[in-house]
Amino acid sequence: MRTTGQGAPRGLRRSRWRGPATTLAAFALLVVAWELVKVLVPDDGVTIGGVRVLPRTSDAAMPHVWTVVGRLFDPEVAGAAEPRSIGAAVAAGALFTLRLSLGGLILGGVLGVLLAVVMQRSGLVERMVLPYVIASQTVPLIAIAPLVAGWGGKIAVFGQPWEPWASVMVIAAYLAFFPIAVGMLRGLNSPARADVELFRALACGWWTTLVRLRLPASVPYLIPALRLAAAAAVIGAIVAEISTGTRGGIGRLIIEYAQSATGDPSRMYTAILGAAVLGLVAAGAVGLLDLALVRYRSASR
Repeated sequence: MRTTGQGAPRGLRRSRWRGPATTLAAFALLVVAWELVKVLVPDDGVTIGGVRVLPRTSDAAMPHVWTVVGRLFDPEVAGAAEPRSIGAAVAAGALFTLRLSLGGLILGGVLGVLLAVVMQRSGLVERMVLPYVIASQTVPLIAIAPLVAGWGGKIAVFGQPWEPWASVMVIAAYLAFFPIAVGMLRGLNSPARADVELFRALACGWWTTLVRLRLPASVPYLIPALRLAAAAAVIGAIVAEISTGTRGGIGRLIIEYAQSATGDPSRMYTAILGAAVLGLVAAGAVGLLDLALVRYRSASR
């Protein structure tokens, strides 16, 4: 394999740039498709047999991309004593939601990994717990969020009252733990039987086999699961903010800007754009972890 001057494989260097380049290309394609729809579809959409098959494309329903971007520089409240641009408000809300999403991702990740280790250790536990883990994801999130917020308001942690943002973090963790638990369980069971038998022949205990064999082998399965969990945590945090009325996050901004969508729909789309960028940032954070664990991925291959 050809290498660069620093000795790193050229294919590895290309793969590092492939993800960001693909993301930018997909975003550019989405922008082009959005504008093509506005050009090709009538303002009132397309209706066949009384059923609307294509949406309205007027500026009141689908503003131009450059209109949404330009709105980021407008003041959020006209005539305010301390004016703040819509872009600054969206950035502050996205940062607030990002912290809760990452907190939920960490909490859900720890729970998912521990649950996967326990299930791998005991086949009986796996058969008992795994169906309930899968069934837990069929419950509508919008129904769980008010329950979590209601339960949280009745408890205290170390003498401190339960904050609304804690409910958002718990709901984000609820969505994040499932892909991590399933992916980690598959990774822990991925080592070849010959490798497991070799560790047994060397009189290695369960803990040594877990640390030296199963955990490194699970990295190629864990990283994709973490990417899904990161996106799920962002979605869970936004939905939880909307359902519980938690202020400060991007979910609350979507509700506030949606109230003025009839007169200024581009403002609502700025919050939606911030939520989309938030998901990309969360996935990028997982990408940094992937770079840190790349030697385990190479060894697994």
